[in-house]
Amino acid sequence: MKKLKPEINELLQEGTVIPAHPLALNADRKLDEGRQRLLTQYYLASGAGGIAVGVHSTQFEIRNKGIDLLEPVLRLAIEEIEKAQLSHPFIKVAGIVGPTEQAVREAELASELGYDLGLLSAGGLGHLSEHELIKRAEKVAEVIPLFGFYLQPAVGGRLLSFDFWRDFSEIPNVKAIKMAPFNRYQTLDVLRGICSSSRFEEIAVYTGNDDNIVADLLTDFRFTVNGEIREKSVVGGLLGHWAVWTQKAVSLLEEIKRSKREGDAGLLNELLTRGVEVTDANAVVFDAHNDFHGCIPGIHEILRRQGLLEGRWCLNPKEELSPGQMEEIDRIYASYPHLNDDAFVHDFLSSRT
Repeated sequence: MKKLKPEINELLQEGTVIPAHPLALNADRKLDEGRQRLLTQYYLASGAGGIAVGVHSTQFEIRNKGIDLLEPVLRLAIEEIEKAQLSHPFIKVAGIVGPTEQAVREAELASELGYDLGLLSAGGLGHLSEHELIKRAEKVAEVIPLFGFYLQPAVGGRLLSFDFWRDFSEIPNVKAIKMAPFNRYQTLDVLRGICSSSRFEEIAVYTGNDDNIVADLLTDFRFTVNGEIREKSVVGGLLGHWAVWTQKAVSLLEEIKRSKREGDAGLLNELLTRGVEVTDANAVVFDAHNDFHGCIPGIHEILRRQGLLEGRWCLNPKEELSPGQMEEIDRIYASYPHLNDDAFVHDFLSSRT
């Protein structure tokens, strides 16, 4: 069983920014290796504490026969991280999907390439019982430390109960859980499940609720378990939303940590207001009003405007911005200029020429 390095676990527990890495394609919808590497370099330069590759934002179709991009995109990210020769820990997360046999194969690939954790999704496995999903997770955890993942149903996830998350948290090699149901009740199921397990102090909780990022990070969640009061904080985020404007996301998490540490009421109020702005921006980028149809093209459009991507192309030609989404992106750019990191990206790209 692969163990998590102590310095990686320490950073994971402390909490950091982990962008969900997009996929760079050219106009022929083929991998643009140069820009794929450039994106990884941007996340490293922005101060992110890790990246997640092969996840929803990287497009699940990378696994399809005839596309076969899972290994190349996982490998390219590792090469750029190694090339950077970092003097500090950096968390490398690989997305893992599919039935048990496929999930174990993907975990083995990730482990061989040097990934620290596997972000295990139950998407597309609606035919399996929760007990079967737990058994699957146990098998994968024998290969690589696990980052649990509650993917919202609107983009292919499924509902999972409090009992599931309590049992999942008991798996010894589970190190973190990302909550992304985009739902308060289901978010509480995850947190209550973690707190009801014997390993609740060992599991780092990350938000994937792109509609509620700041409030998740500011809140201490408190539950009574068998007469004992247990608390859990959301320490960081593994987010598609943080794949854009990443340098500002790093600053945001630092401010949130300072607010909690110092009890600064003025900063807390300002952060709550900014949290609403972030949610408004996310609703546009992720195309919430059209059931998230344009979420990946929305991410790509921001990166295209900044010069990090050449275009918005996705592996599925039908994935494009929804009608009116471009105008809404213009609106959030005009309304919340303090949320973008365009100046940072400009300097980053200029330094490379």
